[in-house]
This record gives sequence, structure tokens and C-alpha cells, in this order.
Amino acid sequence: MEQPEVEVRRSSRRRRTVSAYRDGERIVVLIPAAMSRREEAEWVEQMVARIEKSEQRRKPSDDELLRRATALSDRYFGGLAIPESVRWVDNQQSRWGSCTPGDRSIRLSARLQGMPSWVIDYVLVHELAHLFEPHHNARFWGWVDRFPQAERAKGYLLGWSAASRLPAPPGEEEADAADVD
Repeated sequence: MEQPEVEVRRSSRRRRTVSAYRDGERIVVLIPAAMSRREEAEWVEQMVARIEKSEQRRKPSDDELLRRATALSDRYFGGLAIPESVRWVDNQQSRWGSCTPGDRSIRLSARLQGMPSWVIDYVLVHELAHLFEPHHNARFWGWVDRFPQAERAKGYLLGWSAASRLPAPPGEEEADAADVD
């Protein structure tokens, strides 16, 4: 795996703390100015590993998505919804995920990569529910709402869409109507 570009920024105001964040393709590590070169090298290695581990959790592979979907099906649907495949796709710009019940495949928009894991899990639960309930009706939302963070995730995705000036994903309008009943 290719090592990311790392920028180290020393600060005379920083006394003991070390922090890091991703800035595009580069990882920026903030350290105290008085830190030795050896300590700097140790901290840079540790902070880069921490950021990469965090990013990997938020960008699971297709195989990890399938395992995650199966575990979510077991937990929230009693194993009723078993997908054949789950994968990331780059061609979904107006929806977060899609499901084809005939071949039991689920596709998630690559736009979800980097979002919190509970948001990805919500989209997986939503698509899993389509394996046995194809329409966005009250029964469908009853299944989806078994996921404890469903409302929070819906709000997150609607907020993200609004901030990006995108229309609400198909089916979300029906969610509000279903909640009124």
C-alpha cells in the first residue's frame, strides 16, 4: 500500500498534545515545537496509522459490506434478508443505495464512503428490507425503523443532501408520509 504524504506542523504554543487530520491526499500531524526528531517520527507513525485505521472502518471493502449486511439482517430481521452480494458503485448520484431482489444484490453509492458507520448501516438496513418488502410503504418503514438510529441517519442524509444542494433520495418523501399515520 502506498504511503500517504505527511506534513508535520510544529507549534510553539502546543506543549504536550499531538493531533492529526486528513487534508485531501495529505495527512497533517500537529506536534509541539520542542519535540525531538525521534519523538516526531514515532508520533507521525502512530497518528498516520490511527487515521488510516479510522478511514478503513468508514470505507469497508465489498466483502466487509457483505459480512456487515448479513450481521445486520441477523440482528434486525432475524436473518430474513440475506443478500447475495453487496458492493460500492460510483454511478449512483441521486440515491444512496439500490437493491435488486431478483438476484439479491445491493449496491451502495460510493458517496457514503467516509460517512459514519451508523449511516452506512442504516442504508444497508434500508436496502436489506427491500429484499422482502419492495415498496416504501408503512410495512417497509416498520422494518427499517427497527434500526435504532434510523431517524438520526435519515436526518443526516437529508442534511448532507441539502448542504450539497441535492434533491432528497427517492423514497424519503414517503417516509415522512408513513410516519404521519
